[in-house]
Amino acid sequence: MHGDHHHHRGGGGRGRGPKMFDAGAMRYIVLQLIAEKPRHGYEIIKELEQRSGGGYTPSPGAIYPLLSMLLDMGHVVATADGNKKLHTITPEGEAFLAENRQFVDAIVARMSDPAESRDDLRTIMHELKHAVIAQGQENHPSAAKLELIRAILRRTTAEILALD
Repeated sequence: MHGDHHHHRGGGGRGRGPKMFDAGAMRYIVLQLIAEKPRHGYEIIKELEQRSGGGYTPSPGAIYPLLSMLLDMGHVVATADGNKKLHTITPEGEAFLAENRQFVDAIVARMSDPAESRDDLRTIMHELKHAVIAQGQENHPSAAKLELIRAILRRTTAEILALD
């Protein structure tokens, strides 16, 4: 599993907005956050949201299974902290981060560059989808308004397809 980082690339949009990175890359950034200081799952979610300028909020369904995987890999340990688990990096986790430092640093840089994410095609497509849904459902739109939205989308699709 240590050498698979060459296959990861960002992208995708699912659920809560554009994906900042795929699940494989998420493992590295979560481990990096835990290396900075021991954290609870909820803290990891909030820290990722904050570092992305509010542009990305991972779901608990993405974070908690990932924390379990990091535990299984021996990269973190979890200790009871009230009714929560506090995750701390292990020497194996530190070694894994050190082996993949360049990749981890690239992900961190990508997260902290909101201008890059604003111009990302997937981000713009996500914004378009939300605009269409909002306009298509707002105050029971008229048939004319719905047809206008369809025409804009068809025209835009044709223009994109016509690019050289």
